[in-house]
Amino acid sequence: MAALAATLREHRLVGLDTAVFIYHIEGSPRFAGPAGIVFAELNRGTFQGLTSVLTLMELAVKPLQLGRQDIADEYEVVLAAYPHLRVVPLDRGTARRAAELRASSRLRPADVFQVAACLQHRATAFVTNDRDLRRVTGLQVILLEDFVAG
Repeated sequence: MAALAATLREHRLVGLDTAVFIYHIEGSPRFAGPAGIVFAELNRGTFQGLTSVLTLMELAVKPLQLGRQDIADEYEVVLAAYPHLRVVPLDRGTARRAAELRASSRLRPADVFQVAACLQHRATAFVTNDRDLRRVTGLQVILLEDFVAG
C-alpha cells in the first residue's frame, strides 16, 4: 500500500472515479484497503481531489432504488464536506472534451465525462478500477487493482 501512497504523492490534483468512493463507503473486501489509502492521503492534503457531479448521481442511485433518501442525502453531505475534495459541475467545455474522448477511445459516456472533468481542471492523475480508462492520454490512470496483494 505504500506504493499507492507514493504514487499519489507525485500529483497535486487527482481525479477520483465513483468506484473509489463506493469501495471506501461500502467496505469492499478486495478494494477497501487501497481506497482507504486514497482517502487517507486526500484527508492529509497530500493532493487535492477532484470528482464531477456524476459521482453524486452514481452514489445516490442504489439508495434511492431502495427507498433510502436519507442515505442519498448523506452521500451528498459527505461529498460536499470532504476535506481537499472538489466536486465540479459538468459544463459545455467538459461535454466537448468528453465527446472528443469518446470518439477516440470508445469509452462509456459516464466514464468520459468523469475523465473530461478532471482534464478540464488540469488533474494529472485519475484513480479508478476501470482498466479501459488506460486508453485515455493526458493523465496517469491509477488502477486500485494494481495495489491489491494478490
